[in-house]
Amino acid sequence: MKADNARPHVARVCRQFLDDEGIDAIDWPSRSPELNPIQHIRDVMSRCIRRRQVAPQTVQELTDALIQVWEEIPQDTIRRLIRSMPRHCREYIQARGGHTHY
Repeated sequence: MKADNARPHVARVCRQFLDDEGIDAIDWPSRSPELNPIQHIRDVMSRCIRRRQVAPQTVQELTDALIQVWEEIPQDTIRRLIRSMPRHCREYIQARGGHTHY
């Protein structure tokens, strides 16, 4: 479990729950999107939407486009991102919390 200092993660009730369940939380910088595979998927989706001939004009069109793009992401892309996490974490540790190339 990561503790990134977001309000829900530092709330007393959340900390108490983690303690009660024996879940260890690691310190996690509040701005570390390169360590979150969801950020990479969001980037993939954003690029796909921007490449469209006609940009979504309404919230419903954007919703439909995002659902379509999500469904078209190859499962292998998601698996690669998940498998890359140990490497990303090692690089982040070696950079002592500093910037990495991810």
